Amino acid sequence: MKSHPVAVALALAVLVPATPIHAQNPDPIDIRGCTAIENDAQRLACYDKATGRADLPAAQKRNHPPNNAPDIFGHAGTGGTSVAAAEGGNEVARPLSLLDSRWELTPESKLGTFNIRGYKPVYVLPVFFTSNQNSEPHSPNPDNTLAQSQSLDNTEAKFQLSLKSKVWQGVFGGSGDLWVGYTQSSRWQVYNTKLSRPFRETNYEPEAMLVFGTHYELFGWSGRLLGIGVDHQSNGRSNPLSRSWNRVIADIGFERDGWTVMFRPWWRIPESRRTDNNPDISNYMGRGEVQLIHEWHGQEFGMLLRHSLRGGSNSHGAAQFTWSFPLAGNVRGYMEVFKGYGESLIDYNHDATYVGIGISLLDWY
Repeated sequence: MKSHPVAVALALAVLVPATPIHAQNPDPIDIRGCTAIENDAQRLACYDKATGRADLPAAQKRNHPPNNAPDIFGHAGTGGTSVAAAEGGNEVARPLSLLDSRWELTPESKLGTFNIRGYKPVYVLPVFFTSNQNSEPHSPNPDNTLAQSQSLDNTEAKFQLSLKSKVWQGVFGGSGDLWVGYTQSSRWQVYNTKLSRPFRETNYEPEAMLVFGTHYELFGWSGRLLGIGVDHQSNGRSNPLSRSWNRVIADIGFERDGWTVMFRPWWRIPESRRTDNNPDISNYMGRGEVQLIHEWHGQEFGMLLRHSLRGGSNSHGAAQFTWSFPLAGNVRGYMEVFKGYGESLIDYNHDATYVGIGISLLDWY
């Protein structure tokens, strides 16, 4: 397995918060954006600043700020949220869109730097089943082909952790933000007592993304996000089970009421043919994907489609369907169905169907 110091540095940047730089970390101006912060202490501090509570003397903390109190930018405010819609004489905050709440695309949703945020779904699936487990992983590189079959169970457990953080707000004159993200997903043979319950596969994915908010209409959809990033993904194993690749990925996001679509084409950064663990990975795990998210009555439905964008014997792809729904408090039920190639890196050229059932704490973005 090759060393990737840049990838490790990106992962550490997410997991180890740095000291905020006040010049890059302006106070938020909209209380709605505070809801997207995952850390309880940071979220409470955000609410205090957005309402003017943080600037009050200790004896006045229980009272609402006066209606003519200046907002955090020194302008006369209303003492509540700074962006509101008038309905029947009352001020009602307009909800942020999914992409805006997660990526802080508009001025009123900016929360500064080094806040830990959710990225991809965070979940635990005690049951993750397939009828076609990959017991003999292989690759065109002979050094990455297993010589004998493994005794693997068809039912295992799967879990995923995924976080991101903005490390630079206001790139290129204030129009963009630099984010770093880290995703880790594991497949655990927890019911396999014969092999002492090993972890079958863990994928590590640090990345850096430059994200811009956009404002245009296309076929009834609002173009909301444009991004470009560098992504590293590997399984941290030695030969013959080592798998890894590096990509440059574009993100193009659209929204309409209750719907979000993200187009993600990518280009694989070439590696030496002699040392490449998986030289044909783009013909299986694809050269791009489309993700569709629909929110409905507290539930979230997701569909991901991926393809190699090639024909003939190089035409391969995958589809994944996810469904999350409220259970209790912040805990949600979660179901995942995957069909095709590349459910994990070790299975990049293995075609199978997987079904998982469990709980989630965070959904997409």
